[in-house]
Amino acid sequence: MKIGNTEFKKGIFLAPMAGITDYAFRSICIMYGVESVCSELISAKAVVYNDIKTERLAYLYEDERPAAIQLFGSNPLIMAQAAEKLLKYKPAYIDINMGCPVPKLVTNREGCALMRDPKLCGEIVKEVSNAINVPVTVKIRKGFDEQNVNAVEIAKISEQNGAAAVFVHGRTRSQMYSGKADWSIIKDVKESVSIPVIGNGDVVDGKTAKDMLEQTGCDGIMIGRGAYGNPWIFTEISAFLDGKPYSPPDNKQKKMIIKLQFERLENNKGIHALVEARKHLSRYVKGMYGSAAVRDKINSVRTQEEINEILEQMFE
Repeated sequence: MKIGNTEFKKGIFLAPMAGITDYAFRSICIMYGVESVCSELISAKAVVYNDIKTERLAYLYEDERPAAIQLFGSNPLIMAQAAEKLLKYKPAYIDINMGCPVPKLVTNREGCALMRDPKLCGEIVKEVSNAINVPVTVKIRKGFDEQNVNAVEIAKISEQNGAAAVFVHGRTRSQMYSGKADWSIIKDVKESVSIPVIGNGDVVDGKTAKDMLEQTGCDGIMIGRGAYGNPWIFTEISAFLDGKPYSPPDNKQKKMIIKLQFERLENNKGIHALVEARKHLSRYVKGMYGSAAVRDKINSVRTQEEINEILEQMFE
């Protein structure tokens, strides 16, 4: 499949996740075979107002391409201005967030709240598409709630206004991340547009990845929470789709890759790296013997040395 002129052999994407998909984590996912990564959520207003912190979040490194930048906002002109400014980071495409369910965005008519205003969705896609010379994609959900399931409508409007692809999460905003993702809506969207459709929701291993592709006919898959604390999922999926055997990394390999991620975190975020490392480590140890007790310890660590001690304890 292609987005613009960029080709993706299998169509395996890492979903943007605020506070999680920073460069350190993205780079590890690339090592394990993801074909495209995306920045954390970037505020269009903050970009236009020259917020330094936001500019750092949007920065893309050469070793993570093809990479995208995801923008959120509700003003078409501001979204277009921000997209134009972000071209200096050479994204493969700009993704417009119409799917984030968090209250902070929804109360500002951003994220998934945009799906309640199809006309505005079209205006945003049109303005951004006209302002930049790279592909524009959109990330949507099934709908805002079960009474307003309009993913097909939004996908059609997005295509008509210049979108090059659409990412579809099979849950409504009301579901947040609970319940089961409805893959049938991904199938409906795929059958309604001619641009690539990438499915998202409940892909947790190679089998579910293949099942989604077969059941929906979608062109690619996007993994979010399934990769959090489990970046080797991309190797597993790739092997499964190729019909090849897969062996997960052993604890020694996991410890090595986690340490590498935390080293990159420290190089990239300095004094803020420890807080980021805590939440990633909590996710890495989830499900392991003794993880419930050790998570409390993780949340109270104050030095990198303490992080390393926990790594030795859990992964030796």
